[in-house]
Amino acid sequence: MKYISNNYNKAKKIFYKTSPGAYKTADKNKMVIKYLTSGGTAAATDLILLFLLTDILNLWYIISASLSFIVAFFISFFLQKFWTFRDRTRDKIKQQMGLYFFIGVVNLIINGLGMYVLVDFFNIMYIFAQVIAGAFIAVVSFLIYRYVIFKKGKNKYYYENEDQSV
Repeated sequence: MKYISNNYNKAKKIFYKTSPGAYKTADKNKMVIKYLTSGGTAAATDLILLFLLTDILNLWYIISASLSFIVAFFISFFLQKFWTFRDRTRDKIKQQMGLYFFIGVVNLIINGLGMYVLVDFFNIMYIFAQVIAGAFIAVVSFLIYRYVIFKKGKNKYYYENEDQSV
């Protein structure tokens, strides 16, 4: 882990020296960047599984979308909790995951309905429909995660020893 940290810090210094303006902008917006990176990782997992389940295993796209969404949910929770929002607490993880899961279920319903409407009524290819539905869900979810589930100040230990890096 120390190896990764050292290389990360070296890369940060190079980024700062070569482009201080971009570095300052990235540093100022690091939570959003981390959210998008975490969400992008979960979304990529979601889309890859959706494709594999639908086109390779020939599952109905709604079932494929639901299964891939569930896998992406767990990836998203752990990345958002521990990396994006720097919530290192463990004592409320069950409640947070429960609330996160509730939001995930609501998102799953919205995702399924959005996919159905976009594919069956607007004849949009299922992959593009998933991107559209996922983008909408991402914006609303960020607000809920930031201000409700991983709300700063709920627990004094959330941001203790927070790494100030991008």
